[in-house]
Amino acid sequence: FVEERSGVGSVLREYGSEQNLLSKPDGSASFIQGDTSVLAGVYGPAEVKVSKEIYDRATLEVVIQPKVGMASVRERAREQCVRETCEAALLSTLHPRSSFTLVLQEVHDDGSLLSCCLNAACMALMDAGLPMGRLFCGVTCAIDAESQIITDPTAQQEKESRALMTFAIDSKDCSVMMSLTKGSFSVKELQQCIAVSQKASERIFQFYRDSVQRRYSKIL
Repeated sequence: FVEERSGVGSVLREYGSEQNLLSKPDGSASFIQGDTSVLAGVYGPAEVKVSKEIYDRATLEVVIQPKVGMASVRERAREQCVRETCEAALLSTLHPRSSFTLVLQEVHDDGSLLSCCLNAACMALMDAGLPMGRLFCGVTCAIDAESQIITDPTAQQEKESRALMTFAIDSKDCSVMMSLTKGSFSVKELQQCIAVSQKASERIFQFYRDSVQRRYSKIL
């Protein structure tokens, strides 16, 4: 278990991850942000149904399972966000007429769940050794009633906010790969949240590198 605490002036909660903790998936990882926790498993490449087959690239299916009950429209929207981000990062043309399945299990939700799902997904894809053109991470920002930007908000902070935004940031040039917004905000506030998320992503990408380096240094 690799864990890192935010330093002075940082805007992220304590976060950590563990890879290769499940035996059946081809790749797996858990990711924790504060009290929010997600478990991810990747299966594939595998055979694909003829109805879903794409002749020049692999198909990707994303399933998000809530902690309790059946999946709702909210989970379906999050699945689409994660799928679009993963499809942009994966080199799926190297596996035509095959399929990948990414299963994300919500363990606990204390805010910023979608960004935690994105981070768990990226760690699981890396653990599976799938070809990727870039890494990605998720960062959630909330704007409170006083127009202050809160990065990686808790569930309570999300409830009290007037706007909530989640961004998927890529590791090459910190560009925005995906965004999901809710609430009212100005163009300037959106630009500020993007800039804050890009800055926060640098810490997460460094965490990726450190965790993988520590894992393989034990093997080598």
